[in-house]
Amino acid sequence: MSSIRLVAQTREIPPVDDLLAHTSATRPLAWLRRGEGIVAAGDGIAASIRIPAGQQRLRSDIIADAWRAIAADAEIDDPLALPGTGLVGFGVLVFDEGSRADSVLVVPQTVIGRRDGRSWITRIHPVDAEAEPLAVPTAYGPHWAGRVGPGAQTPQGYQDAVRLALDEIADGEYSKVVLARDLTGTVPGDADLRRLVRALATGYPDTWTFAVDGLIGASPETLVTAHERIVTARVLAGTAARGADPEEDATASAALAASAKDVAEHDFAVQSVLTSLRPHTRALETSGDPFILELPNLFHLATDVEGDLTDGASSLDLVGALHPTAAVAGTPTDVAVAAIARIEPFDRGRYAGPVGWIDASGDGEWAIALRCAQFSDAPDEASGARRVTAYAGAGIVAGSDPESELLETRVKFRPLVDALA
Repeated sequence: MSSIRLVAQTREIPPVDDLLAHTSATRPLAWLRRGEGIVAAGDGIAASIRIPAGQQRLRSDIIADAWRAIAADAEIDDPLALPGTGLVGFGVLVFDEGSRADSVLVVPQTVIGRRDGRSWITRIHPVDAEAEPLAVPTAYGPHWAGRVGPGAQTPQGYQDAVRLALDEIADGEYSKVVLARDLTGTVPGDADLRRLVRALATGYPDTWTFAVDGLIGASPETLVTAHERIVTARVLAGTAARGADPEEDATASAALAASAKDVAEHDFAVQSVLTSLRPHTRALETSGDPFILELPNLFHLATDVEGDLTDGASSLDLVGALHPTAAVAGTPTDVAVAAIARIEPFDRGRYAGPVGWIDASGDGEWAIALRCAQFSDAPDEASGARRVTAYAGAGIVAGSDPESELLETRVKFRPLVDALA
């Protein structure tokens, strides 16, 4: 039995046009796609599960069990029964269990959401306490700009890392590894981070735009969704920059679809997801040959996966089974994760880890935290600025070219760098 007993009450409200206006300016908590989603209204937290490094079990398993206990003891009044209503928690998990960063699941005191033309508010509080006063939406703060530059992994260092990985691939140590590099910098200490979230959500509406515990980004890759016993995932692996005009676009997308290297990398990632989901599902199917997913700055090879959930696994249980996929780690996965820890000169933290939300029934939506940046909790006392670290990576397989992989990371950095600027 959980030591936290919560009450959650959802009610329909008039349409909400701007969800982000309701969340915190300095610590936004949001999950958005195509103008819909959920946000935490204000700063109030009803419950929080924070798991540091050094555990004997997977942190995702610890959080999944803790959430099951909280949900089982909760009193929930939810007449809407839409995805994101009722008791919900926002989560973000580390990429590697060895990371010094925390994995977190946060239950806000107030959630405001919108889906299928309907808006709602959910009030959450301990069973022996009253609901906190409603936070009022606040005007956006002034525009601001942030600066980022090379971090622990320089452009030359990244190319050297790719060459090292290619040598290890040639020696048969693994078939694929995803190597990332970082950009570091600062933003004003009083920066309204909702402006960054809004810029990403507006510029990349088909991605999952998220802000959870200081991690902000816009991911094109669904790790897993679960709704009424239907499980779906979208696998992305294989990337090409878009052209300057329709003719260059057509050439780039055709080259990506015909690339033996990219198709092989994509197949690694698809098989990784299928292998992880099969024990929990039946009628597991893929969309067939990979299709081209168009983003404003990139083309990706993509495959959709869908199946029927056959056991009692929650979306967080599936997150634990799936993560890390070959798309963000490599093949074989455990060997690739070890290589990443050895080759990359920084702790990834939550980059390429799971991010999303879960409800009391275990349903939820989870993406892989890509095209993202981690913001420090508070401004630096000396400078008054908040530190920010952005990440981008590329899949390295036999035949990869170090300079081309570096260029791929530059293209993947563009959404965040442009939004920060």
